[in-house]
Amino acid sequence: MTGLPPAAAAPDPDSARPAVAQATDLVVVAQATDLVAVAQATDLIKDYGSGDTRVRALDGVNVEFAAGEFTAIMGPSGSGKSTLMHCLAGLDAASSGSVRIGDTELTALNDDQLTALRRDRIGFVFQSFNLVPTLTALENITLPSDIAGRQADRAWLDQVVQRLGLADRLNHRPGELSGGQQQRVACARALVGRPAILFGDEPTGNLDSRSSGEVLAILRAAVDEFGQTVVIVTHDPRAAACADRVVFLADGRIVDELRNPTADSILDRMRGLEESPVARS
Repeated sequence: MTGLPPAAAAPDPDSARPAVAQATDLVVVAQATDLVAVAQATDLIKDYGSGDTRVRALDGVNVEFAAGEFTAIMGPSGSGKSTLMHCLAGLDAASSGSVRIGDTELTALNDDQLTALRRDRIGFVFQSFNLVPTLTALENITLPSDIAGRQADRAWLDQVVQRLGLADRLNHRPGELSGGQQQRVACARALVGRPAILFGDEPTGNLDSRSSGEVLAILRAAVDEFGQTVVIVTHDPRAAACADRVVFLADGRIVDELRNPTADSILDRMRGLEESPVARS
C-alpha cells in the first residue's frame, strides 16, 4: 500500500476527489450511501439553557457518514455545525435522539466509557492544534497511545511522520514549529491511532494558504490511500471543495447536501443560506 503524498503537495479542490460519473447530486436531507456508516445521528436535538433562555442548537438532525468518505459541514454562523461535530465526537451530550459511532450508542455511555471511545476510536484535528507545549512533536504524536498504555505501531508511525514531512522536527517542541508544522503534528497524532473516524474543527482556520493546502492534502490522502473517514467543519469553500460531499446546516437543521462540490457551487449554496430567513445572522 502506498503512503501519504509529500505534505507540500497542496491539492486542487476540483482534482483532489476521485473521478465520478455524475456531477452534483443535491438532496434536501443528507442521505446514507451504500457504504457502512461509521457515524450517524438520528433525530438529534441539542438544547442549551432552559425555560425562556433555552436555545435549540440542533433541531432533529438525521445524518450518516460513510466509511472512506470525506465530508465537510458548512453553514452560516450559529447554524449548529460545530455543535453537531461535538455531539458526534462525544465532546458534548445530546439532549435527545441517538448518536452512534459504528455500533456504539454514545448516549448510553458514561464519562469513562466516552473517554475511552474518544481515545481509541476517534481522531481529532482542531483549529488551535491542541499540542502540549512542554512535549516534543514525537511525544505529542504518541500521547494518546502513551495515555492508553499502548505502544504505537512504529512502522506505521514512521510512515506517517515521513510522509507528513516531520522526520526532522520530532525533537522540536510546538513553540519551535511553524503553524503549518504544528497542524501536521496534530494530523499525525490523529492518524497514528488508526481511528474509525477523524474529525477536524476548522483545521485550516489558523493557517496561511500554503499550510492550508498541505493539511488538506494530508486529509484527502488519508481518505484515498487508507480508507480513512474524515469529517470537517469549515467556513472555507476551497477547503470544503476537497471533500466528497458537503452537508449544509441552517438554524440547527440539515437543509441541503452537495456531492462532488466545487468552490463555486459551495459559494452559491452558502449565499442562498445566508439570504434565507431560517439562517441565523
